Amino acid sequence: MAAVETTRPAPFGAITTYRAIVALSNVTRTFAAWNDARITRKSLNKLSDRELDDIGLCRGDIEFIGR
Repeated sequence: MAAVETTRPAPFGAITTYRAIVALSNVTRTFAAWNDARITRKSLNKLSDRELDDIGLCRGDIEFIGR
């Protein structure tokens, strides 16, 4: 029986399109992470010092939590 090899090169522009989609996905994921951290920092800043102490945080910790 003869062996047939069916591998073909990718169509023109397919790799570039794939890389562009991956780059856009990375940008979207980075933006979503930044926005989540921003919302967390904003919510924690609204809490009083007493409420922050109840959850074991102080004002100086908020910036590190958001990262």
